[in-house]
Amino acid sequence: MYRTEMTFFERFEADILSGKKTITIRDEAEKNFEVGSVVEVSTFEDGRHFCRLQINAVEPILFSELTDYHAEQENMTLPQLKAVIDEIYPGIQQLYVISYQLA
Repeated sequence: MYRTEMTFFERFEADILSGKKTITIRDEAEKNFEVGSVVEVSTFEDGRHFCRLQINAVEPILFSELTDYHAEQENMTLPQLKAVIDEIYPGIQQLYVISYQLA
């Protein structure tokens, strides 16, 4: 079953709304989005809705395969990206890049 909602930490809201952040990297439990679908987006902290996103792609990636290009799409440096992922998903190697655009 595909997910119809997605949450982000509040600190990413401005980057998403400005189009500076165009991907999210999630674990196995959060990868079930249908390409082409539109999902409702809210803040993780308080569930406040702030936009809708169209899912463009869901692609598997290993933590070790993350590059500067992924970091650029996340609007951060590669060391920052790896630190954030390690904070949210400690020790996880298999991840999924979910590409999106504002709907």
